[in-house]
Amino acid sequence: MSLTDILSPSDIAAALRDCQAPDSFSPKKFFQISGMSKKSSSQLKEIFRILDNDQSGFIEEDELKYFLQRFECGARVLTTSETKTFLAAADHDGDGKIGAEGIDSFKYR
Repeated sequence: MSLTDILSPSDIAAALRDCQAPDSFSPKKFFQISGMSKKSSSQLKEIFRILDNDQSGFIEEDELKYFLQRFECGARVLTTSETKTFLAAADHDGDGKIGAEGIDSFKYR
């Protein structure tokens, strides 16, 4: 399964266009524009599984900086500041990584 099986390619493209400039990425806005905020918990868990590059059950900071590239190969890498802000917003237990429930929480923000 790929992200485009769950999300519209045009919505993904629009979300990526919105955050092309360094330090312009907002997880909440990206989730809204891409359509992720409208997906069910099970769909978000599938998206999470696709984004979890090493299939560890968590998205660690190393993986998170390449978040946009998981949607499109040529997308930019998140800046250090964006990565840390995203991690802080979704890491509910402070362990330095995001579990599936962290991604799910963005649909309610």
